[in-house]
Amino acid sequence: MVRACREKQGLSQNQLALMIGSSKSHIWRIETGRVGVGIDDLARIAEALGVAVRDLLTF
Repeated sequence: MVRACREKQGLSQNQLALMIGSSKSHIWRIETGRVGVGIDDLARIAEALGVAVRDLLTF
């Protein structure tokens, strides 16, 4: 869901990474499920994208 929200806003992985103080490769790993995401990362991503944390999660 991170990728969908990011793309909906027209942001690149690099732009989102800069907004949250991370790296493009870390955003890629989050979006592809190659790394577990902590609540702190989710909170920063949600804030940068202007969405709720729950909007980034799939159940």
